[in-house]
Amino acid sequence: MKTELQTKNQAAHAGLDAWVREVVEWHFNPETGTPYWLERARTLDFDPRKDIQTYADLDKFGFFEDEALRGGPVRRWVPKGLGDKPIYVFETGGSTGVPKSRIAHEDFRIDYSEFSETLPDEFFPKGADWLMLGPSGPRRLRLAIEHLAQVRGGIAFCVDLDPRWVIKLIKMGEMQMMEKYKAHVIDQALTILRAHDSVKCMFTTPKLLEALCEKISLKKAGITGVFCGGTEMTPQFHRFAVEELMEGAYFAATYGNTLMGLATHKPFDPADNYAIIYYPPSPRALIEVVDPDEPTKVVEYGQTGRVRLTTLTKEFFMPRFLERDECEREPPCDLYPWDGVRNVRPFSRFQTSVVEGVY
Repeated sequence: MKTELQTKNQAAHAGLDAWVREVVEWHFNPETGTPYWLERARTLDFDPRKDIQTYADLDKFGFFEDEALRGGPVRRWVPKGLGDKPIYVFETGGSTGVPKSRIAHEDFRIDYSEFSETLPDEFFPKGADWLMLGPSGPRRLRLAIEHLAQVRGGIAFCVDLDPRWVIKLIKMGEMQMMEKYKAHVIDQALTILRAHDSVKCMFTTPKLLEALCEKISLKKAGITGVFCGGTEMTPQFHRFAVEELMEGAYFAATYGNTLMGLATHKPFDPADNYAIIYYPPSPRALIEVVDPDEPTKVVEYGQTGRVRLTTLTKEFFMPRFLERDECEREPPCDLYPWDGVRNVRPFSRFQTSVVEGVY
């Protein structure tokens, strides 16, 4: 690591440790704390408010079990310090049983306000309107993209899309009906684009982007910037999108989920050979790449491992959660002086296939 980057990295670590202390104090203080964590504290053999002083100390909690997020009462996740605030609840995809729930007050706005700062105004013009062509319903994406458009001075037009219905169709073998539903979603997008020439930016998933581009030219439709994310995001699709689909528009590949928030893409560099490289929104969330057989151990740079997520906000505290993904560990860079990840994909050791549907 270069000296300047080392200095930035050390400052980021110091800031992370300070933020850990603040977040742990908030969630475990009887005045402001989260009922789930206050109850959990009674079973621990350490005092989080005294003994958690650094990010590394979070190992004391062990691994977070996501079953705690399935089912109610959901208010056990609302910190007392936010008790009088309007609360949202967002759900994960629901492709593996009862969806996981995450409560929110301002997190999704903070995440997407920060992400807005990474988008080039040349391609995502201030004041331009957006098309949100992705999952709606209980997912935070709809409200998040609307907020992103509003932060940038625009309005977001949204389609109706229920990915859980798509998953059911696929599981039933109703592929023809699934294609009809996808066509229905694309028809909604085409109607918006034809009726509103103010739409210059869009969010969508890889599969839906490809389906849309089979029907219309992004350039002729006036689209100059595409923010795209989903499990189908691969280096092959990245190259295909940039070389075939974008027609000069900017392609912002992203990785995010309900439990983490939103990671930011490393700006395109031909030397990366279209790898999908993301950096988590430190210190609000950290991604580590760990040895699948020894998940307390972080792998070396460039090595493959399982994704381990830690989320650290005043609304949601989730230490050391093992995701269903794998990737390569990416070193810090000038823009993001902390670890990133390369080419996130479903964890290869899971034998049961998960239907991702339109993602």
